[in-house]
Amino acid sequence: MKRILVTGALGQIGSELVQQLRNTYGADNVVASDIRAKSGQEAQIGPFEVLDVTDGKRMAQVVKQYNADAIIHLAALLSSTAETKPQLAWNLNMGGLVNALEVSRELGCQLFSPSSIAAFGPDTPRIFTPQDTIQRPTSMYGVTKVAGELLCDYYYQKFGVDTRGLRFPGLISYVAPPGGGTTDYAVEIYYEAVRNGRYTSYIAPGTFMDMMYMPDALDAVVNLMEADASRLKHRNAFNISAMSFAPEQIAHAIQQHIPDFRMDYEVDPVRQSIADSWPDSIDSSQAAEEWGFKAKYDLERTTKDMLSKLRSKLHVGQQS
Repeated sequence: MKRILVTGALGQIGSELVQQLRNTYGADNVVASDIRAKSGQEAQIGPFEVLDVTDGKRMAQVVKQYNADAIIHLAALLSSTAETKPQLAWNLNMGGLVNALEVSRELGCQLFSPSSIAAFGPDTPRIFTPQDTIQRPTSMYGVTKVAGELLCDYYYQKFGVDTRGLRFPGLISYVAPPGGGTTDYAVEIYYEAVRNGRYTSYIAPGTFMDMMYMPDALDAVVNLMEADASRLKHRNAFNISAMSFAPEQIAHAIQQHIPDFRMDYEVDPVRQSIADSWPDSIDSSQAAEEWGFKAKYDLERTTKDMLSKLRSKLHVGQQS
């Protein structure tokens, strides 16, 4: 990658990935874009363009303007929000991806498009879910992710577009706020632990989901995009994960640092049904074999770093 366009750059992943890419490739070589404009000092850090990804002509114009040779396409409606707006989710998630693929085909760009553990469904093996397995999701977000995986495979096989992708688990970050995902509780719980010492989980105890701390996710994107293409067999849908835990386990990890922290439960049927359709744990061995994936953060290390960073961000005093 030399010059990169990032769509959905103001979202949870994009807001951190853009900075990492600029640190790696130079600020002027990474063009951030989103449907809404940046403001203040953020707008001065590097190139930024307002871009609605459903406008293919505009996307091509931006790629040509900056002579981009790679697109990291992050713009999407996430799982919980997508269930309340399924038609919008289809139009945005699939329409935006088709445009990114067409622009990549026409202009010779490398393309990264993320998938998700939402691409799995209730018929998928739940424990140590294989790289290649049945995928019959029951959420609109999951449907768009499976369709996206297949579409990226098609553009690689039919047109030679260098498409690559990861099935992200739930992502934990202190930088950007949650954006409408089922796994958002794993971010919210840290905020509420620091602010109030208490959290009400909308996910039931005993519900295991795969998670990853954002630094590992960012490294995975860059490492996959830089990987030797000849080694990649599963270009567009690599399983990756760092940890799998249930709500009570993350609460216990927080209590090691904030002993008085307490968690209640008020289960949201919609988000719980989505979570129940996902695997408890997934097998990341193909990513390790084909391009050297290895996560650095487990639950304990993630919890320690999240609490430290949030205390600083929220201006809350240190606790033992």
